[in-house]
Amino acid sequence: MKLIITVVGKDRVGIIAAVTKILAENNVNILSINQNILNGFFNMILFAQAGESKIKLTELQRKLKEQGEEIGVEIKTQHQDIFDVMHKI
Repeated sequence: MKLIITVVGKDRVGIIAAVTKILAENNVNILSINQNILNGFFNMILFAQAGESKIKLTELQRKLKEQGEEIGVEIKTQHQDIFDVMHKI
C-alpha cells in the first residue's frame, strides 16, 4: 500500500524525526520527502510504501495524528489512491 503523509504547522526542531520514527517503528519505507519552510511554517509531503508493514492504515493514521498533536503540527495520512482522486485536476 502506498501512502501520502502531509505535515503542516509552525516550524520547530524535530518534526521530521518524530514522523519518520513512527514510520520506521512500523516498517513503513519512505520513498520520497519534499519539505519547505515559508514564513516560519513547515510544510512536508512524504510518499511511503507500507507493503512490508503489519500495521493497519487506521492505526497508523491515529499514531501520526497523535504525534502531530503532541508536537504542534497537523499530520494527515492517506492511501495514495484517495489522495490522487482528491487532487486530480
